[in-house]
Amino acid sequence: MTGESTLHARTLTGAASAIKNERVHSSDFCLAQKASKGDMEAFEEIYRRHQRLVYGLCLRMTQNVAEAEDIVQEVFITLFHKVGGFRGESAFTTWLHRLTINQVLMHFRKRKSRKEEQAEDDAEQVDACYPSVGTRAVPLIDRIALDAALAKLPPGYRAAFVLYDIEGYEHEEVARILGCAVGTSKSQLHKARVKLRKILKSHF
Repeated sequence: MTGESTLHARTLTGAASAIKNERVHSSDFCLAQKASKGDMEAFEEIYRRHQRLVYGLCLRMTQNVAEAEDIVQEVFITLFHKVGGFRGESAFTTWLHRLTINQVLMHFRKRKSRKEEQAEDDAEQVDACYPSVGTRAVPLIDRIALDAALAKLPPGYRAAFVLYDIEGYEHEEVARILGCAVGTSKSQLHKARVKLRKILKSHF
């Protein structure tokens, strides 16, 4: 294949990819608009398309299967009531990620409040136990250690680390999802990495 043919093929591939992405974006927007008007079939299609993405993010954030499943339900209940707020100004997945993160952080706040109340009533601290879930980027033993370490991070630090280092979002995107300044998300990421290194060093 000549250089000109290769360039032409790459151009066609790029154009096809752009058209595909645009179709998905438009389709998600159309489904959101229909769902906001009470179209349950449209909402069920949104659920089928994005349930795994939401569950995976919740699981990485909570490190707990049962909690992740509960939050997924809360996310889609909230989505059902707020889907009309999606204006198509960004990708639907970005908008849904932001909604999911908000639900996870709300869950953490509620859990912290319940623990504090229980500590006051019982005068004892209850420690949560988390089963391990891994990422594909590191070996199994390291994944187990990383997941155990992640469970010990404050929610804000964990969110910044998961979104940037695991999900691959840029700093600006992380800041938008978390609803904070870019400098704040960078600071949380840095502190998360420092704490993780300290925790992981104690395991080896």
